[in-house]
Amino acid sequence: MVLESDNDLLRYSRQIMIPQVGAEGQEQLLNANILIIGMGGLGAPAAIYLAAAGIGHLILVDFDEVDLSNLQRQIVHTTTDIGRPKVESAKESLLSLNPDIEITTINRKLSTKEMGAEIKKADVVLDCSDNFTTRFAVNDSCVQHNTPLVSGAAIRMEGQISVFRPDHEDTPCYHCLYKGGNELDESCTQTGVLAPLVGIIGSMQALEAMKIVMNIGETLNGKLMLLDALTMEWRTLKLPRDPKCPTCGEHD
Repeated sequence: MVLESDNDLLRYSRQIMIPQVGAEGQEQLLNANILIIGMGGLGAPAAIYLAAAGIGHLILVDFDEVDLSNLQRQIVHTTTDIGRPKVESAKESLLSLNPDIEITTINRKLSTKEMGAEIKKADVVLDCSDNFTTRFAVNDSCVQHNTPLVSGAAIRMEGQISVFRPDHEDTPCYHCLYKGGNELDESCTQTGVLAPLVGIIGSMQALEAMKIVMNIGETLNGKLMLLDALTMEWRTLKLPRDPKCPTCGEHD
């Protein structure tokens, strides 16, 4: 896909003006395939910004329906969408924002094989899920297929984001960060979350994904960025690769 019309140039003009982006970078965005796992608090703002920025093909995965309690933070949905599949609600909203992109929806839980097939086709994966079972499964498949992964999480007034690049040598994966499993799980259903926090983290996921597609700047690869929204303090930690990691480590 190339920039052909005056409408394209006008729609994306504020991005094209950036020296690191230009027409070439915009065309890279237009030709990108980005897979978003979860259309909730993180996936909603991430999808909105990726659609607006001109990502050519978005694949949205979620098996849930819109509920009244979602609307406090899942800004891609509206009150009239209550009861609809989240992926269909999101698709309609995103296409009304940018009708020139392609959106594929998957309204079911993916099997391991299905997830692998979708991740293999993607240029970047955004993990916007809310449980460790899904996060570990997405990470495993990204490592297997050398697909960049942008992982975000938010709960209460705390958020985090990291980038994992299995296509780069000697870089960590998500399993290097979290050794455990379901015992770590918490959800905003149980403990709550402040609405703008997921907007901040989800928007940053979109930003990191775009930088990966255009190969510009520095990403959070090998780093974990933490936000304490109560004090508005950011911390960035280095995340080393674990040579004994069961997913990406060196195995005999």
